[in-house]
Amino acid sequence: MSVQEGTLLFKPDNVQMEQSNITSYRTWLQEHKQIHTQDYHTLWKWSVEDLNTFWESIWEYFKIQSHDPYQSVRSGNQIIGTKWFPEATINYTEHVFRNKALNSPAIIHTSETRKLQEISWEKLYQDTAALQKTLQKQGIQKGDRVVCYAPNIYETVVAFLATASLGAIWSSASPDFGTKSVMERFQQIEPKAMITVDGYSYNGKKFNRLDVVKELQTALPSLKATITIPYLNNEADFSACVHPISWNDATARQEKLEMTYTPVAFNDPLWVLYSSGTTGKPKPIVHSQGGILLEHVKAIHLHMDLSAGSRFFWFTTTGWMMWNFLVGGLLTGASIILYDGSPVYPDKQILWRLAEQTKMNVFGTSASFITACMNEHLKPKSNFDLSHLKNISSTGSPLSPEGFEWCYTHVKDNIWLSSVSGGTDVCTAFLLGTPTLPVYAGEIQCAGLGAKVESFDRDGNALINEIGELVLTAPFPSMPIYFWNDESGLRMYHSYFDTFPGIWCHGDYIKLTARNTAIIYGRSDATINRGGIRIGTSEIYRAVDHVEEIDDSLMVDLPKGNGDSITPLFVVMKDGEELTEHLKQEIKQQLRTHCSPRHVPTHIYEIKELPKTLNGKKVEIPVKKILMGQDAATVINKGSLINPGSLDYFIDLAEKI
Repeated sequence: MSVQEGTLLFKPDNVQMEQSNITSYRTWLQEHKQIHTQDYHTLWKWSVEDLNTFWESIWEYFKIQSHDPYQSVRSGNQIIGTKWFPEATINYTEHVFRNKALNSPAIIHTSETRKLQEISWEKLYQDTAALQKTLQKQGIQKGDRVVCYAPNIYETVVAFLATASLGAIWSSASPDFGTKSVMERFQQIEPKAMITVDGYSYNGKKFNRLDVVKELQTALPSLKATITIPYLNNEADFSACVHPISWNDATARQEKLEMTYTPVAFNDPLWVLYSSGTTGKPKPIVHSQGGILLEHVKAIHLHMDLSAGSRFFWFTTTGWMMWNFLVGGLLTGASIILYDGSPVYPDKQILWRLAEQTKMNVFGTSASFITACMNEHLKPKSNFDLSHLKNISSTGSPLSPEGFEWCYTHVKDNIWLSSVSGGTDVCTAFLLGTPTLPVYAGEIQCAGLGAKVESFDRDGNALINEIGELVLTAPFPSMPIYFWNDESGLRMYHSYFDTFPGIWCHGDYIKLTARNTAIIYGRSDATINRGGIRIGTSEIYRAVDHVEEIDDSLMVDLPKGNGDSITPLFVVMKDGEELTEHLKQEIKQQLRTHCSPRHVPTHIYEIKELPKTLNGKKVEIPVKKILMGQDAATVINKGSLINPGSLDYFIDLAEKI
């Protein structure tokens, strides 16, 4: 019997609540600002109703250092055009190295090819200072773009911190991205310097990328210098690169160095992230130094309960925003844990073993990883010492109630589980956790402080206990300051603001409950609508997951001219399993039971693989458009997929369905 959505799974005790960072912050508010809050919900309500006082309190509480003082918290009251702390000048890297005297490690890292190693704050500081000097010698200064084609390794963090220290603008892509995908990202921002590896290892296989690097550099005429990291082969030949400088030379020093920090305006760019690019060139999303600084110290210290000496892990690549978020852990003095490689090599328990070895406090991952562990019947608590682990955080897609239950049954019965939701667009989660609230199966604990999250119906009316569009109805510091090369602002406006004019519409279906939790139901443009009853695809996939023989699934809704629609379900079978007529009936029964009779698929097809983005997300809308007869070349950018050949099946099927 599966756990019901909304089942209480965890309730913090008084000690946990009293020792939490968020309780300390509430006490500080009471003592220094005479602001009294009874619990988290009254704190959140105050934080979104008095935005200026709230964000100013975050500035003061975290002792943000400004080279020029701010005169006002923000300009304007509308989301569009709001500027935060407009007079202030700050530097992100400077705030990281306020922690350089700590004795705990700054970074703990390992990979398929590197043994586990701890890096001190002093080494991180000295390597960053040396690389800063090298970048300066190459003419890198405020506003220049520095791109990185490297995995989630120590050197990448150093390169980012050195870039930000100069007020230059960072952008990264994972080396498992295809040539065209990286080119479409980096060409848009015309970088001056590039940091690159020669290749990477994944699932025990080595992938040499020097030919890709050469091709990329040919397509980037703005490049003046290359910092080279021999990651795959110590003798890698980078001679074809533009003005190559080896990592050893770039970080060499004869004596201890002192860093300098270039002050930048609070609203100046820190980095450029990219949308998935499934329907065209990836959108280059620009976040500010100050907005990210404030949001990340708030989210990581108050919501994730991390402090100096905490150990913070997220399984990510440099092509996913969670890498940027993970690096933000350094702002709090936490030790960040980096892992580069496959989560199932050399075996399926590698990340749980890492949790034991590093005495991990926060284990961040994707919902799909937890689901995979559940389907493989893994029992980490039986095999590993997870006594230091206090939190599991999950994102990327909605985590099913069964996924919640698995964590409490097979990882730790008193774990604090946070399902979180946000995105690349804001480089954070605005729905997340707090150690002072209970955990209910399938539900996100709360909206984040300062994030005025609401659920709207089609007419823009706020909903409670009903599914609607996820919107933000007030400004938020880590919203994009702009899209690169979008001088008119129209591309950004149409991405977020034209559904409800002036209101940020995120594109997800959400239900906010009467107890202030939230449930995400997937993308609102991928909803299944049968007989007027709408259901999010996450509910469909949850029901299908009950069939053990199925590894993954995808459903789309294809409208027909008579007002009805057909709903084909595509399933990937586990190794050695076949889609029999008996299994088809079981699938239909699960959907009939867990969703409704209307949402039983009209067709069920077995396929070898689902098309997925470079970050591992299912591609629903382009598949729908292909099956409705649209040209695949116009509805999806194949370079945005990790497996572009998977589309061929749907292109062929479109002629028959």
